[in-house]
Amino acid sequence: MSLTRHRGFAALGLGVWSLMAVGCQWVPQSKLASCESQSRALAEKSRAQLAEIENLKTHSHQVEQELALTEKDLAKFEKQLGLDKRRLSNFRHEREAIQDHIANAVPGGHPIPAELRQRLIELSDGHPSLHVDPQMGISKFDRDVLFETGRATLRPEAKHLLDEFAALMNRPETRDLHIVISGHADDRQVAKKTTRERFADNWELSLARADAVRRFLQSDGIAEARMAVSGFADQQPVRPNKSPSDRQANRRVELFVAGPETPLVGWVETIPNLY
Repeated sequence: MSLTRHRGFAALGLGVWSLMAVGCQWVPQSKLASCESQSRALAEKSRAQLAEIENLKTHSHQVEQELALTEKDLAKFEKQLGLDKRRLSNFRHEREAIQDHIANAVPGGHPIPAELRQRLIELSDGHPSLHVDPQMGISKFDRDVLFETGRATLRPEAKHLLDEFAALMNRPETRDLHIVISGHADDRQVAKKTTRERFADNWELSLARADAVRRFLQSDGIAEARMAVSGFADQQPVRPNKSPSDRQANRRVELFVAGPETPLVGWVETIPNLY
């Protein structure tokens, strides 16, 4: 074989080798575009995550600032609450002092003993239908507790409550107290014929109810001389008589407990100068 032919084969081999080398490094255009797209998407996602991290840092900082302000406000409110509690306590002490001053200005001191005031509170706590002003010794019974509509006969369940009241009034420290029993009615006139045969009007009905309470307390050992009764019919309403609940509130019996030196109209021993 001639030298020229060998050189031709060598050149051809070198060309093939070069073409093969270039072919190993070549990438299809579609795949390259896909890689570039994925790279851009990852870069965009990375920037979004970095932005979100920055937003979270900013929000966290704001939350920390708000929390600090809230804690500061809470401390201020707690301080104010402490001041309000002290003021309320001072107001209560002032009220008690004023009440003591008024009570001491009246002969005989408080209208009723302190122990009786406390026992009346306990009694009313156990009987929601008994309303008590322990400072002045006024006890008010709901009409539905003591009497049926249009009647002056005590309900059986009312007797237990009156028994407890009588027990308080029969204690050694309360035996000299006076009891005034007042009956009240609503503005409706006596309608039933059977009721009208017994009570001509609300005056008689309210007085009969008050006297029924007096007679029961007397049977529980309270002396007649300590009690008085009165009937006010519908002339002293506590509500305007515009609804059934208003009228029920106006149908009531009240007990007033008074000290032996408290002036009471018609009670000779409490206002001897008048007689």
